[in-house]
Amino acid sequence: MDFIPSFATILAFSLAIFLLAITPGPDMTLWISRSLRDGRATGLMTLAGTSFGISIHTMLVAFGISALIVASPTAFTILKTGGAGYLLWLAIQAVRHGSNFVVRADGDRQSAPIKAFLNGLWVNLLNPKVIIFFMTFLPQFVSATDPHVTGKLLFLGIWSIMLSLPIGLAIIFMADGLSAWLQTNQKVLRAIDYTFAGVFSIFAVKIFFTQAR
Repeated sequence: MDFIPSFATILAFSLAIFLLAITPGPDMTLWISRSLRDGRATGLMTLAGTSFGISIHTMLVAFGISALIVASPTAFTILKTGGAGYLLWLAIQAVRHGSNFVVRADGDRQSAPIKAFLNGLWVNLLNPKVIIFFMTFLPQFVSATDPHVTGKLLFLGIWSIMLSLPIGLAIIFMADGLSAWLQTNQKVLRAIDYTFAGVFSIFAVKIFFTQAR
C-alpha cells in the first residue's frame, strides 16, 4: 500500500520510538503518578489520553498546522505558557491531594476516568516540545517530494502509538502493583507525591523556556 513506508524505514523508526518510549518525560511521570495514587484503571485512562494526544499531534504535523503554530510567536507563547501552567497545577495537586485522594461519591467515580483521560490529553497537547519534536522527527522518515507524504506521516504517527503502548502498559501495571504496599507506608507514598510535584515543576520550567527555533 502506498501509505506504508519501506521496511527499512519502519525498522529505523521503530528503534527510535522504542528508545523514546523508555525515556522519562511528563507523560510517563503522569502515568506512574495516577497509577500509584488512584490505581490501574485511572493509569490506563491517563495512557489513553496521552495516546490520543499523540494522534492529534500526528494529524497536526501531517496537515501542516503545527508549522503554523510554531511560526506564530504569539500562538507559541500562549501554548507553552498554558503547558507550563498546567504542569504546575498538577504539581500543586500532587502536594495538596496526592496520597490523600479519596473518591467519596458515585458521581466522582463516574467522572474519574474522564478526568484521567483529559489529564493525559492536556499534558500532551499543551507541551510545545512535543509539537517541535513531531515536526522535526516524523519528517525525517518521509521524503517531502513523496506524493503519499501525508498518508505516510499518519501511518508513522499511529505506528508510534502502537509501539509505545506495551511499554506504557508495563509501567502502569508495575506502578499499580506497588500501590497496595505504598498504601500501608504512607510516609513513602507522601515522599513520592513530593517527588512527582518536583518533577512536574521541572518539566514546567523546561517547557516555559522552550524556543520555537
